Amino acid sequence: MKITVIGCGRWGSFHAWHADRIGHEVTLYGRKNSATLQELSATRKNAYLTLPESVKISTDLFLSVESAEVVIISVGAQNLRGLLQEIKNLQLNLREKKFVFCMKGLECGTGKRLTEIFVELKMLGKVAVWVGPGHVQDFVRGIPNCMVMSSADEILTRELVEIFKSPLVRFYYGKDLIGTEIGAAAKNVVGLAAGMLDGLDLTGLKGALMARGTAELSRLIEALGGEKMTVYGLSHLGDYEATLFSEFSHNRRFGENFVTGAKFNKLAEGVETVKALMELSKATGVELPISRAVYKILHEGAEPKEQLTQLFLRSTKAE
Repeated sequence: MKITVIGCGRWGSFHAWHADRIGHEVTLYGRKNSATLQELSATRKNAYLTLPESVKISTDLFLSVESAEVVIISVGAQNLRGLLQEIKNLQLNLREKKFVFCMKGLECGTGKRLTEIFVELKMLGKVAVWVGPGHVQDFVRGIPNCMVMSSADEILTRELVEIFKSPLVRFYYGKDLIGTEIGAAAKNVVGLAAGMLDGLDLTGLKGALMARGTAELSRLIEALGGEKMTVYGLSHLGDYEATLFSEFSHNRRFGENFVTGAKFNKLAEGVETVKALMELSKATGVELPISRAVYKILHEGAEPKEQLTQLFLRSTKAE
C-alpha cells in the first residue's frame, strides 16, 4: 500500500516510521523551509526516532498526494483548512483516496470538527480519524497501546484498521465520529488543567478533574448529536493517563509551565481548542466549567489557583 504522511513533527514522523515498519511504501512530506524536515533529511533522525532509508522524504506536495492511496495528515489543527485547500487546488483526482487525520483539535472561529472541514471543502475523498492513547516515545520502545479508528463509513473504518493494525497498535472501531472527535480534542484542554494543578501543587484534585471533565463533555457530545457514552472510551477518558499524568504530554507540560512561569515552546493543541469549545458552549447552551476556567486563565488573564479551586470547591450540588 502506498502511504503518504503530511507533517513531519513528532506524530507525523511516527506514522511514517510505523507504516514502513508494517510493510507499506511510505513518503513523508514536509515544507521546504521546515527545520524539522531538514534535520530528518540530513540525519534521518529527530528527538524521537530514526527513520529507515526506505521512507522517502519529499517537499513536493503534488507528487506526494498523487502517488498515495492513503494520505495521513498530522499537522496543527488550525492549519488543516489551509492545507486541504492547497491539496484541493492541485486539481488531482482525490475521489478514490483515503485521508486519515492523526491529530486532535477543533477549528477556532467556527468550532468545527476536523472532518467537518473536509466535508465543507468538498474534498471528494474518504476521511477518517485515528486517535487515542499513546506516546511516540513508548511506541518506538516497543510498548503497545490501544487506539481508535473512526469515520462516518464503517467499511472505510474497517479497511483502514486492516491497513494499519500491528503488534504495536491494537485498534477499536469508533462508531460515533462526533463523540470521538470532540472527546479527542477536548482531552487536551483537560490536560492543560491537569498541568496547572500540578504546577500549583494541587495534583490531588486530578481525580475530581477527570470525573467532572468527562461529565461536562458527555453533555456537549450529546447536544451535538453524538453518543454521550463515547467520552468514556479510548478517545477521551482512555487517553487521560497519557495526557493528564505523563511527562511526555505537551498539554500537561504547557499547563504546568504556564502557572510556574517556565517556558514551553512545543505545540499544545488545547490552547486553541479551548477557544473552539467556548464557541460550541455558546452555540449549544451547554455549560463547560472546566473549559471555561482554562479559557479564562489562558486568554483573559484570570488567576489560575482561584479559577481552579473554585471549580471543585464551589457550592454543594448533586453529582
